[in-house]
Amino acid sequence: MILLLMLFVFLLAIVVGNELISKVPPTLHTPLMSGANAISGITIVGALMCAQFTHGLAAQIFGIVAIALATINVVGGFMVTDRMLAMFSSKKKKKEGK
Repeated sequence: MILLLMLFVFLLAIVVGNELISKVPPTLHTPLMSGANAISGITIVGALMCAQFTHGLAAQIFGIVAIALATINVVGGFMVTDRMLAMFSSKKKKKEGK
């Protein structure tokens, strides 16, 4: 029963997340990236708690997978944000260098 509930929440999160992301205009993606990284950091903490306080092997494996995926999400988000901010700051540095 609990597995069915967790699966329902997971699928609901996928649908809601897809709807929210598709409605954001491209000009807002950069400012929202830092907020999304903070939320993903909270996801890592939740995944660590799930992996630590579970009693079954399958639940611990799912917790470890959740930690790995959330970490990839945070690192990738920071890399994308840094790259996009570098695109904006390079114009100013090129003008100052001339």
